[in-house]
Amino acid sequence: MKQRVLTAIIALIIFIPIVLIGGIFIDIAALLLGIVAVSEILVMKKKLVVSPEAMLSFLGVSIVIAPDQWYAHLPSFLSSQFLFYLVVMLLLLRNVFTKNRFSFDDTGVMTLSMLYVGVGFHYFVSARSDSIATLFYALFIVWLTDSGAYIFGKKLGKHKLAPHVSPNKTWEGSICGSLIATVIGTVWMLIYNIGNVSILSAILITLLLSIVGQLGDLVESSLKRFYRVKDSGKILPGHGGILDRFDSLLFVLPILHLFGII
Repeated sequence: MKQRVLTAIIALIIFIPIVLIGGIFIDIAALLLGIVAVSEILVMKKKLVVSPEAMLSFLGVSIVIAPDQWYAHLPSFLSSQFLFYLVVMLLLLRNVFTKNRFSFDDTGVMTLSMLYVGVGFHYFVSARSDSIATLFYALFIVWLTDSGAYIFGKKLGKHKLAPHVSPNKTWEGSICGSLIATVIGTVWMLIYNIGNVSILSAILITLLLSIVGQLGDLVESSLKRFYRVKDSGKILPGHGGILDRFDSLLFVLPILHLFGII
């Protein structure tokens, strides 16, 4: 527990100033977090993180994460989507030159990983560009849902939420976590006029984001279950890896974009 708390304090000391300053610092932080998250998937799949395909996957996820203004001065045909597909083409060519030791299935996993991680962290940057209040809105929803689900799940939990994926999660914890996040998140959303929505819309959006965040958590749990690992990585002692900490946010932020908030 002491190690977990110490890691959390150190991470917050580093993370909060970067979020507050924003700009190029948040861009670089998102790129680094995305690269580490993809490397965790590679390790779970037992792929070398220093291989050519790993380097291509790091390049691909960086292309997806990079903010739109980074491409503003490039010729129109060099869009982020086109550059990303060039990386996918190079990964496909690895199938040929390695005589399928690096297979089509491997290319599929890496392509999906780059999109899964990259799109989430791209909107992490977009949320901070919109406003610091918007990014903290997303963060608070995730943190409050997780904390509420853990605390009330321990005290009240009787009915398993998804025992085949995450045996410790309960319906009671999930519901309580979402209720807490919805109340506090809605107040935050209205105070800072995030999205310029009505009270009812703020409640519904916040509730949906809390549910989506839990689904993101379950997706990452199923990924770890498939690869038979306890944590996605070890970069955060006591907390696991970057995917373990950002799995919910990777789902929440794109849905914020879907609602036109970022």
